[in-house]
Amino acid sequence: MLRNTTISICKAIGIILMVIGHTEGTGWLGSFLYEFHMPLFFITAGYFFSLKYLDDEATFVKKRFKSLYLPFLKWSILFLALHNWMFRLGILNEQYGNGAGGVTHPYSWHQMQQNLWTMVSAMGGYDQFLCGAFWFFRGLLVASIFYLVLFKIFDNIFRKCGCYNFNDNPDHFNDVYRKSIIPIAVCLTALLLAMWKTCEGLKVINLIQGGYREIMGTFFFGCGFLFRQYAYKYRVNWLATAIFAGTVFAFSRLASTSMAWNAKFNDFLALPIPALCGFLMTYNISTMIDRHDNLLRRFLVFCGDNTMCIFVFHIISFKLVSLVKIWYYGLDFLQIGCHMVIHEHANEDFFWVFYTIAGVCVPLAWTFAYRKIVAHIRSTIS
Repeated sequence: MLRNTTISICKAIGIILMVIGHTEGTGWLGSFLYEFHMPLFFITAGYFFSLKYLDDEATFVKKRFKSLYLPFLKWSILFLALHNWMFRLGILNEQYGNGAGGVTHPYSWHQMQQNLWTMVSAMGGYDQFLCGAFWFFRGLLVASIFYLVLFKIFDNIFRKCGCYNFNDNPDHFNDVYRKSIIPIAVCLTALLLAMWKTCEGLKVINLIQGGYREIMGTFFFGCGFLFRQYAYKYRVNWLATAIFAGTVFAFSRLASTSMAWNAKFNDFLALPIPALCGFLMTYNISTMIDRHDNLLRRFLVFCGDNTMCIFVFHIISFKLVSLVKIWYYGLDFLQIGCHMVIHEHANEDFFWVFYTIAGVCVPLAWTFAYRKIVAHIRSTIS
């Protein structure tokens, strides 16, 4: 599939919104973006799902493990190795922690081994204060594979029921069933499972945090695939964009929700509409930006193509701004250990802007510099 820079811009906007959501002090903006910014990543991932994997499941699973499981292990193990060292530097401490008053502690040798086992076997056990968003690796891995499994189940059902008539315009049946009916059936199945789970308070005991994010991720993944099938018919305009934005804002004020792991039934009911409207709003804005080759477009495309580095390193990058805030307000240095940012004055100042800039630009700058250095070394050697 050809590179889609509009989707890259979508991902860039999504990762910037994620960073903003982790900075605190954003008030209504935080409530607004939590309605859709994480579902957006599942939708953009599903956009690139290909029907060829129905007959080549091994390749799909290998790609998913290579792009999600292996990076999760690499970065989780790195932060596991650095955890106790962060205490020696004061970046983590047992005095300051999250907004609810919880703090982290140095790991014993046994705890480090247990965390490693949990990382390898269940994609859990990661450092909650430095890698709190790492649930997404597991969520997208499980959701994408579960989507493939459900797709194949429905595909076999329709095939055995005689719905496919390969002697009479097989391309037509491929379009109708594999590009419309089956994806819709998979999405509805995921919604029904999420409804059942939240209504009865059930847990998928094999998945860390109970499986809600993975099930809803399957739904949004399927929505992304469906959207791509008919994207050529979709027309972008400012009126629709405003309506989508207004819908998301209304939900954020009247029925606020997010893709939280411990969602209740009301949270589930309130999520799909603003999440899908938020994606369409973002897609519209991204399409308009993509039409003009300027500095903003080039930055967002680069950002969207490098969301991994922001995802992994934005929290540790926040610490640079925390140092400035400690100096500015004369705070205790140990407040650098606050998760994810310093809570004091968060609702009355604009440090969230500086946290956002650091959380996005520091990882991107490091990535850009690293690639330049590697390219220079390779050219020198050759």
